[in-house]
Amino acid sequence: MALLPWRTGKVTRITDETFNTKRYWIEVPELTSFDFIPGQFVTLDLPIHEKANKRWRSYSIASWPDGTNVFELVIVLDKVGAGTHYIFNEVKVGSQLVFRGAQGVFTLKEPLDKDLFLICTGTGIAPFRSMVHHIKNNNIAHKNITLVFGCRTKDTLLYHAEMMQLAKDLPGFAYIPTLSRETWEGATGYVHPIYESLCSNKQPANFFICGWRGMIDEAKQRILDMGYDKKDIHVEIYG
Repeated sequence: MALLPWRTGKVTRITDETFNTKRYWIEVPELTSFDFIPGQFVTLDLPIHEKANKRWRSYSIASWPDGTNVFELVIVLDKVGAGTHYIFNEVKVGSQLVFRGAQGVFTLKEPLDKDLFLICTGTGIAPFRSMVHHIKNNNIAHKNITLVFGCRTKDTLLYHAEMMQLAKDLPGFAYIPTLSRETWEGATGYVHPIYESLCSNKQPANFFICGWRGMIDEAKQRILDMGYDKKDIHVEIYG
């Protein structure tokens, strides 16, 4: 498969989502429609190093295909990461970003004829936000969809109000945020006991997992230990 071309995007809007996470809207002027499949990512080429492979940073697209030439990224500041420091400190509305994409195979395959568990932490919610909106907007037939979203504290939950509303608007969609370092009105602890409890009957299911490698490795093993097959597990690793 041939590599997609590098393009130049223009940042049209930036907002704070949490104290250390920003949302960036990027327009692709050379295209009338930026086409992608929910779950795919783009790779930014940032001017932070002489070597190309040390300049590249990949981010899942947080928006959904809407026929426009604009897409959204949600990016958390990495205290030791040169890439996010550049983005947070240097990129403004009107800035240009060189990128390639959309790419990736972390995507849903129709028909959605099994229960679907979307398991994530932090900005790992980005591809799942894209998927769920796409399912709703296109009336795609589906079984139960459960988004299990782990964060440390309530003020780091991304798209929280939006996901709460989606759970009301999309039949069969459940949103379960859980906090590992704060007691609140919702679930507490890590993501793993939640999907394990919901799969106690070992119903047919597909598991999509997005986040840091440690969480993903543990989730994969736990799901296999429940008796599911590795083909039921799909992962996107950050970092």
